[in-house]
This record gives sequence, C-alpha cells and structure tokens, in this order.
Amino acid sequence: MSINDPVLVIMGVSGSGKSTVAGILAGALQWDLEEGDDLHPASNVAKMASGTPLTDEDRWPWLERIADWIRTHTEEGKPGIVTCSALKRSYRDVLRNGSGDDVVFVHLAGTRDRISGRLNARMDHFMPSTLLDTQLSTLEPIDPDERAIVIDVGPPPAEIAAQILAELERLDER
Repeated sequence: MSINDPVLVIMGVSGSGKSTVAGILAGALQWDLEEGDDLHPASNVAKMASGTPLTDEDRWPWLERIADWIRTHTEEGKPGIVTCSALKRSYRDVLRNGSGDDVVFVHLAGTRDRISGRLNARMDHFMPSTLLDTQLSTLEPIDPDERAIVIDVGPPPAEIAAQILAELERLDER
C-alpha cells in the first residue's frame, strides 16, 4: 500500500465536521467509509448522551473496533476513510497499530467558539455541546512523527475536502 491508497482517519472533537468531510472525500475518491460513532457500544452512546464524558476504559474497546477496520483495509491494500475523535496520542497509536505509514490522520481543527456554534446548531446527535470543553482539554496535538494533516474547519466542507486532497498529493511527493 502506498500513500495513494491509505486509510484516512478523519479526527477532531465533536462538531468539527468529521462525518461531513469524510462523506465528501469518500464520494470523491470512491473509497470505503466507516462512521466511527457507529462502532461505539450502546453503553458509550448512552453515557455521552447523558452528558457524562467517556473514560479511557470506555474508549479502548471502541478504539480496538476501529483499529480492526483499519487493519483489515491495510492488510487487503484497500483505501478507506474512518471517522474517530482520536483525541490522544495513545488512541492514535492504537488506531495505527500494525498499519504504520498506511494510516494518515486528518485533524479537523478549529476554535472553541466556531465548534461550539456548530454543536449548538446540530440536531439528532447523541453528543451534547456540554462535553466540548472536556474533549478540547483531552485533545493532544499531532506529534511530528505522526503521519498527519491538520486542516482548519473554517472553510465550507467541500473546500476542506479539496485541501485534504491537495495535502495528500504533497504527502505522496515526499
């Protein structure tokens, strides 16, 4: 597998636009798409919906399910896109375990105010905006040794997707 057919992990806090941007990219590239939220156990969804932040112990089984999806794709040489908050380095390490450079993290980053506004306008999602501060305080920046792209969430989603595609081409040239 080369950078031409990686697994992209579209990451960031809730409300950063992961699902929207991932959908645009998957459609444009004709790659498999997995919504990471769909892999949460029901107990995690209930906990978040009640306004209770997840603990690391809550997250490990969920992260392993996402990592399994990633590994299957990289082992089969199939590109794909999965959404996952991937807030901590240790979470990203679990996700890339066994898949190495075939995983590219795409961090959708934005200010608290911008993301809070998006969360407050969102309907039909289990994650309440009250958990944003917990997520922001948990978020660890991408380290230089992580294969990653950081994109600002300010532009419209189609522009963000175009920026990601351009950055992927640059990664391939390295």
